[in-house]
Amino acid sequence: MTNKIGYIHSILTGGTVDGPGIRYVIFFQMCPFRCKYCHNPDTWTKNPMGIKTVNNVLADILKYKDFFNFSGGGVTVSGGEPLLQAEFVLELFKKLKQNNIHTVVDTCGYIDVTKEIEEVISNTDLILLDIKHLNTKKHIELTGRDNIKVIKFLDYLKQKNKKIWIRQVLVPTYTTDENYINDLINFLDKYKGIIKKIELLPYHKMGIEKWKKLGLNYTLNVDPPQKDVVDNFKNRLIKSGYEVLVS
Repeated sequence: MTNKIGYIHSILTGGTVDGPGIRYVIFFQMCPFRCKYCHNPDTWTKNPMGIKTVNNVLADILKYKDFFNFSGGGVTVSGGEPLLQAEFVLELFKKLKQNNIHTVVDTCGYIDVTKEIEEVISNTDLILLDIKHLNTKKHIELTGRDNIKVIKFLDYLKQKNKKIWIRQVLVPTYTTDENYINDLINFLDKYKGIIKKIELLPYHKMGIEKWKKLGLNYTLNVDPPQKDVVDNFKNRLIKSGYEVLVS
């Protein structure tokens, strides 16, 4: 019997926005992106202070099983990027499924679909997939990486008929104008059969102080989107047949 170790940033035991119901949310360390608007840049790299074993985490999760059953919740792995620690997630998810606990992966999608990733996905009930930008150059500008792997991963999820929620951050001058909305709707319509919800995440400045404390240079000079901009984006998606949540 194995007992993998994982590099964990933090844990939230009463999450309500990272999948259905009340959720136990595990935020993993390490991420392939360096998003200009990231509000948790302290998750970017590995810190041995956050090491936990699967059995440690599982024992804590099981304390909350009644809350999951009552609310239709479960466990969400987030980040950072949890699929960078696929061995840990796989062992944990297998044990969660043995205990009939709902599983969610919140991912940026910048991964190669290896056999191990395939097995993780097969033990996952729902994928939350972040769309940073559809334009490759803009994606690189926002995250430091292109979006080719993300789209390939989305195609894989469609092939496997895996339920997903799409998450789109609304960043003025990047992802809020009419052209981008039209492009997003046209793009997502190819995956409409597996998309169960679209979550809009209006850009905010709450991470700026954390950047300063870490000695990082915060270069994104935009204000949060106005309510009418968010409402327009939401209404356009609803008219296109999607269930939409604004967080």
